[in-house]
Amino acid sequence: MAATKKTTRKSTARASDNVWTEEERAAMQESARERKAAGRRGSVDERAEGERDVRAKIAQMPTADRVMAERIHELVTTTAPSLVPRTYYGMPAYARDGKVICFFQAASKFKVRYSTFGFQPDARIDDGELWPVAFAVAELTPSSEARIAELVKKAAG
Repeated sequence: MAATKKTTRKSTARASDNVWTEEERAAMQESARERKAAGRRGSVDERAEGERDVRAKIAQMPTADRVMAERIHELVTTTAPSLVPRTYYGMPAYARDGKVICFFQAASKFKVRYSTFGFQPDARIDDGELWPVAFAVAELTPSSEARIAELVKKAAG
């Protein structure tokens, strides 16, 4: 009877080898769906459908995130009406010429302790040699709302 050879190779796939969290994978999948949908839209539909998508994402958020997202949406759309609402990796975002300028990341999106309001490179919020491009938002106060409005106005150019 022939001896069977045992495999000495160990499996290299482990749960800890995952580079992306479930939330990050979900965000990337949402981004792919968003790009596909954007490719089917005409420029006439872009603003209306983007507004609908943003409002739908906001409606899905837990209460605290939803209240903050609704207020930020109002701030951005009134401060910079030229920016087009859209989703960006499943988050409310605002674009110019098809490029995301700023976005709101709810704390619940990646299960972190604070929400984030961020800017992409096309925002041009440059301020000297070093400037922040994302801001932790723990609470919306008149002061933080004024700062967001100021930054959005600058970003929208």
